[in-house]
Amino acid sequence: MIALSQALVTQPVQIFFIVLVIILFAPLLLNKLKVPHIIGMIGAGVIIGPYGFNVLDNDSSFAIFGQVGLLYLMFLAGLEIDMYHLRLNLRRGLVFGLLTLFLPLVIGVLTSIYLLGLGIDTSFLLGAMYASHTLLSYPVAARFGITKAPAVLIAIVGTIVAVIGALLVLAATVNIRQEGFFNISAIAMLALRLFLWVAALLYCIPRLARYFFKKYSDKVMQYVFVLVLVFFAACSAQLIGLEPVLGAFFAGLLLNRYIPASSPLMNSIEFVGNALFIPYFLISVGMMINVRVFGDRATLGVAGIMLAVALFSKWLPAFITQKIYKFRSDSRNVIFGLTAAHTAVALAVVTVGYRLEMFDERILNSTIAVILVTCALAPLFTSQAAAKLKVRMLENEQEGTGGKRTRKNNTLIGVASAATSPELVELAMLMRNTRGEHRFYGLHVRNDNSRSAKAASASALDAARTVAAAADIHLETLERYDLNTVTGVLNTIEEREITEVLLGMHRRITVIDSFFGNKVEQLLRSTNRMLIISRCFIPAGTITRVLVWVPADAQYETGFNRWVRAVSRLTRQVGCRIIFYCPGEVQPYIRGVIYSENYGIRCEFKTTDGWDDFILMSKDILDDDLFVIIGARAQSVSYRSEMSELPGFLQRYFSGHNLMMIYPEQFGEAPVLTSFTDPLGGDLSSGASPLLSSLSSRFRNFRRTVHRNIFHS
Repeated sequence: MIALSQALVTQPVQIFFIVLVIILFAPLLLNKLKVPHIIGMIGAGVIIGPYGFNVLDNDSSFAIFGQVGLLYLMFLAGLEIDMYHLRLNLRRGLVFGLLTLFLPLVIGVLTSIYLLGLGIDTSFLLGAMYASHTLLSYPVAARFGITKAPAVLIAIVGTIVAVIGALLVLAATVNIRQEGFFNISAIAMLALRLFLWVAALLYCIPRLARYFFKKYSDKVMQYVFVLVLVFFAACSAQLIGLEPVLGAFFAGLLLNRYIPASSPLMNSIEFVGNALFIPYFLISVGMMINVRVFGDRATLGVAGIMLAVALFSKWLPAFITQKIYKFRSDSRNVIFGLTAAHTAVALAVVTVGYRLEMFDERILNSTIAVILVTCALAPLFTSQAAAKLKVRMLENEQEGTGGKRTRKNNTLIGVASAATSPELVELAMLMRNTRGEHRFYGLHVRNDNSRSAKAASASALDAARTVAAAADIHLETLERYDLNTVTGVLNTIEEREITEVLLGMHRRITVIDSFFGNKVEQLLRSTNRMLIISRCFIPAGTITRVLVWVPADAQYETGFNRWVRAVSRLTRQVGCRIIFYCPGEVQPYIRGVIYSENYGIRCEFKTTDGWDDFILMSKDILDDDLFVIIGARAQSVSYRSEMSELPGFLQRYFSGHNLMMIYPEQFGEAPVLTSFTDPLGGDLSSGASPLLSSLSSRFRNFRRTVHRNIFHS
């Protein structure tokens, strides 16, 4: 290896300053050259590193921050996955994973034996290097917004399979080298440890996350807690003989459910990672690359063979996957670009081989050359293909939604106090329409000009603004001095062309006080806009199911499409299931809205026959569920006389549940109804024989009679 002199800069403050300058100016320069930022970061690491101008030494600080950045990158990859679409593409991802594991392994072993003249055990170790790869180009896919594309999800699943398989091959090869024979018990023990590790994390992390997020709302504490879980998973993976990147990625998958994409916590995680840790990792990768190896002709020959094998063996699985599943060339190139880079695991493999004297310096330097070229080419392939794939995704989305990307939403959030406003703002952001223009307004109405009233108003609006800013969403705050709250809200609705109003649920103070409160009842009588009244005892990210009760003839209301879109967006952001309790004739229209908007959520349906089923639902609702009731104003199409009893029923049977009451928009333009008999989700009441259906109906009628006699006596 080449002996290196002392670096020019050794002071910690100066080192950090140089790194920040690179992180700042590399994207600015490369944007003009239309070159992916990743290449600039890696190239800057080569230039300032010990194999370049030796400005900075590749010391322990870069080793620490580089490793943290790699773990952060894998954690974000797991956190940003759309779990619904991941399940849809899981089988295809496993097929690609087996291809991208065994094809490079077989090609690598054969070329190592017949072209490089290596032994069988050494050839298998080098084959493990070819089989492994790193999602180095994932930030490119995230920047283009294609992380939910099947090609990206397939590449991610393939990465898991390939890395685990490569590590098992590495363990087996090292075991044979050290003991002289293949010890199957050692490999079986590693597989057993892997199984127990997965089971332990599956049990612990979701429960810890749900408990912590319910108990602590401070965003700094939540962020630190998330990092603790990520590095706990990484450390535990390392202890059982696996790469820490697997632990970080698995932690991202498990926390995916509890950190919605539009939440302030998610924005903080992405901001810190993209601003500091991931660029640090890319720079540290560049500092490990020795460009001087290209001056040795013998090394160049070996490096050329290894580079050709590395690129071809990763392109071939992407090509076969394209042909099997009839993908287009841009999807194939995205898969290839995401899986072509060799960094962390490749370095681990060759380092182990060099330490065990299985590789010489020629193989080691050639591996460095492979890392250099693949890290440069992978982002280029991904960037070019991602741009084309994004355009095609937008075109398909436009066709699927009927070109309704110009839809406008203006949401008015009632900001009553600094204690309750953050919850409402977060809920409104989870229902945000990302396919059109969506504006948010926070309103506080007061009829008191005292100093204390003004201070309370400013505090409430500041709290709402802070939550929205943390999620990188603009919230226009409004303070009104008016006769009363209802008048202030009504005037704002007309002035700002509000489409929906979100309020916190009134808490009863006296016995004669109504359940919703006089203000809400006056609003219902005075405005036809959609009104959402919410009461959640838990953070929205910890909701496990959304249960929606829908009255008969709800599909004929003007605001039918709007409220279906709102609850569907909420469900998609939270990542949970949604179950609609509604009459059979309403179900096709709900499916039609969800299917036409291409929300991709897990929805189920239960058929209800009348008002009594609403009361019986209380036994099906759990503490972590959100119960959504679709109401109706008097004189509307879906209104029934029984709905006058709704506040009393909610107070009596649902006082401890998370509730959301939605009154759809009335008397506007009639909705365009789209019906689909081919359901997106399952109908939990379908599939029974006529005899069973008849018996079930009779039993349900008997149960209603008994229930009515008990509760109304």
